[in-house]
Amino acid sequence: GSLARRWGRRQRELLCCVLVAAWEAAWGQLRYSVPEELPKGSFVGDVAKDLALQLAALRDRGARVVSADRTQYFALHANSGHLVTAERLDREQLCEGVQRCVLRCEVIVGGEMKVYRIEVEITDINDNAPSFSEIQIQETLSETTGLGTRLPLSKAHDPDVGVNALQSYELSGDEHFSLSVQVGADGEKRPELVLAKALDREEAAFHELVLRAIDGGEPARTGTARIRVSVLDANDNAPVFSQAVYAVRVPEDVPVGSTLLTLTATDVDEGINGAVKYFLIKATDLTSEIFYLDPERGSIKLVRSLDFEEDDSHELGVQARDSGELFDTATVSISVTDVNDNAPEISVRSALSEISEDAPPGTVVALLHVQDRDSGANGEVRCSLVGDVPFRLRSSVGSYYSVVTARELDREEVSEYNVTVWASDGGSPSLRSSAVLALRVLDVNDNAPVFAEARYSARLPENNAEGALVLTVRAWDADWGQNARVRYRLAEGRVRGAPLSSYVSVQAETGALYALRSFDYEEVREVGLWVRAEDGGAPALSSNVSVRLLIVDENDNAPQVLYPPSAAGAGWTGVELAPRSAEPGALVAKVVAVDADAGQNAWLSYELAKATEPGLFRVGLHSGEVRTARSPLARDAPRHSLVVVVKDQGRPALSATATLTVVLAESVAELLSELGSAAAPAEPGGSLTRWLVLAVAAVSCLFVAFLLLLLALRLRRWRRSQLLPPASGALRGVPASHFVGIDGVRAFLHSYSHEVSLTADSRKSQRRWAADSCCNTLPARPPPDKAAPLLGEDAAGARGAPPDALPVSQSLRTPRRPPSRRLPPFLLIAFHSPLSFPSGEVWC
Repeated sequence: GSLARRWGRRQRELLCCVLVAAWEAAWGQLRYSVPEELPKGSFVGDVAKDLALQLAALRDRGARVVSADRTQYFALHANSGHLVTAERLDREQLCEGVQRCVLRCEVIVGGEMKVYRIEVEITDINDNAPSFSEIQIQETLSETTGLGTRLPLSKAHDPDVGVNALQSYELSGDEHFSLSVQVGADGEKRPELVLAKALDREEAAFHELVLRAIDGGEPARTGTARIRVSVLDANDNAPVFSQAVYAVRVPEDVPVGSTLLTLTATDVDEGINGAVKYFLIKATDLTSEIFYLDPERGSIKLVRSLDFEEDDSHELGVQARDSGELFDTATVSISVTDVNDNAPEISVRSALSEISEDAPPGTVVALLHVQDRDSGANGEVRCSLVGDVPFRLRSSVGSYYSVVTARELDREEVSEYNVTVWASDGGSPSLRSSAVLALRVLDVNDNAPVFAEARYSARLPENNAEGALVLTVRAWDADWGQNARVRYRLAEGRVRGAPLSSYVSVQAETGALYALRSFDYEEVREVGLWVRAEDGGAPALSSNVSVRLLIVDENDNAPQVLYPPSAAGAGWTGVELAPRSAEPGALVAKVVAVDADAGQNAWLSYELAKATEPGLFRVGLHSGEVRTARSPLARDAPRHSLVVVVKDQGRPALSATATLTVVLAESVAELLSELGSAAAPAEPGGSLTRWLVLAVAAVSCLFVAFLLLLLALRLRRWRRSQLLPPASGALRGVPASHFVGIDGVRAFLHSYSHEVSLTADSRKSQRRWAADSCCNTLPARPPPDKAAPLLGEDAAGARGAPPDALPVSQSLRTPRRPPSRRLPPFLLIAFHSPLSFPSGEVWC
């Protein structure tokens, strides 16, 4: 029955332990217990199992163990989830003077941003034997020392705790002394040597004793010290301290060298037996390094800085001895008060180095741990962020803080943040420290390219080289990396029915616009197009800009003479009639020219380059009108050749020439006479060699040719007289004042009138003859498939002329002039060379 009761009690205790462990694990706190002196890597506890964490989560999210101390005593195996020792643990070194040794650490799961607290209790083992600070103790007693006198002995020190600590003392060796163990308020055992039997120096000058200290371990460990008690001669008064206990409070920042306390002990004896010296008798090594007791003055001085965080109190045992080795003992208690001498410490447990600019508000970017080693108000810490940054602090478990985003980020405004966290304590003056978190904002493609200009325009001279650079468009993207890489391309379009891409192209990387062909201003004057800039994001963003390309005219077209037509092109030449009685400034003819260019390049000027009689005619600079500069004189030749140069205003200027033949005549007969003499074809010239060959034959035939020439001249005069009778009748119903026909010539005697309209597009210029005016110039030879009507009759009618009609060729030799009938102001005669129609004659 008793066995069953004991088993039930153990089950209840075990169940309570399990429930407590489960409760602590549920609240994120674990407690383990391990003995000291375990080797490195020893198992402490199964953290993954106790915290219900998946091993894959521990591996992937980077779980790790951190500690507030600089030394890491534990490590976490990510593969097994076990908490193991990171080095050998010595309880006496870690928790000296502490009854319960507990090490605290935290397990941080990086991906979840969670913290789990772990407490590991280091249990003691009996690995240290008690030891005395002095293994040879020298004590001196006067032979007059009374029974029951107590001599404090150096206590033994055992770093172990509990049952393994010092338990008892034993004294052996002499019957004059006994051992008394005093237990202080703190439970500390202090051995004292008690005089049990009166001393007699003559009987024994000294006594040898052995003091043994025994702990409670299994097996027990011991430590020994030898005591030598010397018996002195009579000195029956010992020094006496003014206080049994001296207490003093000093701040931890008291300067080194300061006197903290002065002891006072008096001896009523006189002479050498009354001289008192002071000694430390119960002081640890650390205490001896911090304080110094002046043996002569009894002053206690500070030789090393105090630190409240290391030890807040010190207790010293002092002894006052006279020259007769009589003494008194006292206790000095020094309490250290805290001073705000420690700034808060900020530890970055986990932090992100990069964050996307589209991260939602509340995203955790860092996990901080803040602590202050001071106590009270000096250890209260307040944290804050410096500057206007899009982050805020959020308190977490214990002394942990989370840095989270407070609003949306924009990389184009700020691409990197150096977030400064300030931690200040509550001391006066307050101390503070800082930590800087460097965070780079990752780009998201949220900005389309932007062109440097709202629209582009460029001027390109015509006749440009193929592949010539027109202009360069530039667009910038506020994003970064691939999202900011801009490429250019042309939008679809057509120019004069052809694809736009056959005229211009754009370089995808640089935005340079090139002309793929040579432009002609007369064909294309302006090209409008759109250029698209597209970034490299996914999805890509783009923008468009309009480009206006203006073709600049170049002086690449020479003036084109519309009137008089070119003799080489049309096969005929114009003849202008000017009366000999014309006044200065009378209009003779007008040169009409156009230029396919535009603007200044199409501005034409006229200049008389060559004339048979200089000074007789002049040309209007801008009108092209040929007028008489003076009245013709009798000595002036009847036939004049004028060469008019037409120039544009381009650079360099281009020009064309027009040749006019002007005949000075008062009547049609005189005109026809002059034209007839000019109609005889000139004998073509040959080379010098040919003339030399023919010279011999010409000399022999000279006489015969002269006779034939005289005969021909007489015959021609006779025919002319027959063609032009004195009477001024009409020719076939047409007044002689309006028409005259000669061999190979048709002429209307009427003032000419025409209109010329010039437009900006020179190819659209027109020349229109007035409807109520006769054409001044007639084509000399009609097309072969079309009859040449004369005076409203067809060619057949012309060929059906009466047999008595004379050929015009006969009238050309008549020297007679028609009656004194004045001709119209101007006569324009067009002729074909040779002067004949296909029929060979023209009938009047």
